[in-house]
Amino acid sequence: MEKKKIEYLQETMDRSVEWGETAGSLLLVTKDGKEECFLKTGYADIENKKPLERNSLFRLYSMSKPVTAVAAMILLERGQIDLMDQLKYIFPSFNNMKVVENGVPSRAVRDVNLFDTFNMTSGLSYPGGDYAGMEVGKVFDAIINGLAEVPGGNVSTLDFADRMGRCPLLFQPGSHWAYGTGADIIGAVIEKVSGMSFGEFLRKEIFEPLGMKDTDFYAPEDKKDRLANVYESVGDGKMIIYDGENLGIENPPVHKPAFESGGAGLISCIDDYQKFAQMLLNGGEFGGVRILSENSVKYLTSGQLTPQQQKDYNWDGLQGFSYSHFLRIMNEPEKAVSISRKGEYGWDGWLGCYVANIPSDNMSILIMTQKKDSGTFGLTRRIRNIVLS
Repeated sequence: MEKKKIEYLQETMDRSVEWGETAGSLLLVTKDGKEECFLKTGYADIENKKPLERNSLFRLYSMSKPVTAVAAMILLERGQIDLMDQLKYIFPSFNNMKVVENGVPSRAVRDVNLFDTFNMTSGLSYPGGDYAGMEVGKVFDAIINGLAEVPGGNVSTLDFADRMGRCPLLFQPGSHWAYGTGADIIGAVIEKVSGMSFGEFLRKEIFEPLGMKDTDFYAPEDKKDRLANVYESVGDGKMIIYDGENLGIENPPVHKPAFESGGAGLISCIDDYQKFAQMLLNGGEFGGVRILSENSVKYLTSGQLTPQQQKDYNWDGLQGFSYSHFLRIMNEPEKAVSISRKGEYGWDGWLGCYVANIPSDNMSILIMTQKKDSGTFGLTRRIRNIVLS
């Protein structure tokens, strides 16, 4: 990468800390499998002036979802799941599901299948203000209450799925798109079908083969000092530590959780996640180890929503993207609000961690930060524009 670009990137990241937009951030750009640049700025702990380091651990939140997607594709390749499988045959509580339309619950016209769940078109919601969202909120409240009672909680991954099957759907399966608990349900499906815990499956099939030694659902005693604090803005450039437990994730995550959330639960470091991203960019292989076939990766990273579903995927800042298999996929770069490439894919997390794979450039962009309510935000777009300009 040109020296001037690296200077622009460092200045941009430093300004973000000066403005109080982030406490600190890491950036890793790789091209053709080689490191183009690694940059860092700011703090893992503002109060104690502890800087972010390359091995700092970050709560991924929704950047857990692509990992869950790959795990599901492993089972699909082996014939252990079919995306037309109905959830009710895996978790009986999903039988006779209800849909709330115009405030009135009625029976769904068809059953939810794995394809619906994989694409966020099932109607399975996150907690929210509508009736379906409030019922889901009760499930997450039970998880959070369990964290207060027992280290790691007392609602398991399978318990979560069973409880979700008793919640109403936002809409008729397949008719719309809405971000929700699909990846958590797929994680539970993987656990049920594989016969091992979701975390064990990830370790055996993905983390250990790829050498992702610092990726798990919690930080054990010998690693917890590497966890970056989570911050939130309170105005005038000031930041305070966030101490909530959003979506049932312990904060800080220092106990092995009963609920291993496929949608939000993983922690990782930037080099671990780069191995995962590079594996996908390589067509399913990294370091001489094959995780998925090239055809599976192509299928995973090239889907799109139907025209009706696409109308619901209207998040400001994600113009030009469609959505498939827990990934955003760029189909119309001319509509994007940052410089983009057709066919790029990735996702981000609620606390600001971000990944973009750009096959046309054989490039990955990884950003790690810990800022409440971030996702793809201003710093992300500024970095993208410098890198891809």
